[in-house]
Amino acid sequence: MQDIQTLAEKARMAADAAREAASAAQAYAEQAASAAHGMGMTAGGSSEFIYLFSIFVLAIFIGYFVVWSVTPALHTPLMSVTNAISSVIIVGALLAVGAGAAVSGWAVSFGFIGLVLAAVNIFGGFLVTQRMLAMYKKK
Repeated sequence: MQDIQTLAEKARMAADAAREAASAAQAYAEQAASAAHGMGMTAGGSSEFIYLFSIFVLAIFIGYFVVWSVTPALHTPLMSVTNAISSVIIVGALLAVGAGAAVSGWAVSFGFIGLVLAAVNIFGGFLVTQRMLAMYKKK
């Protein structure tokens, strides 16, 4: 009987600690939201566009330097990873194209363009990978 009471007390203490952590997290989230609102990062604001655009530009530079620093021996695995990423892009593009009338015509158009470009990237990547692997086959 004593063990059950001890376990129940420990469970109550754990629940109290979880409530305190949840309230602290909620207070922190409210503080972060008010700070973001104070910096002009509201929905649809130009600061949000600049923030997202700067992430896009940084991703371009990081991708460029990562790809050009790869040794030639690792180009085939890099192409395979690129093909895997393009397959994820195709899934998103198919969702955008398949949404049809539920979204704007721009979303469907960009989804179709993304679908075509990702398909070209995948098939071209497979051709390049096959060609590179053929160079290592014995004749």
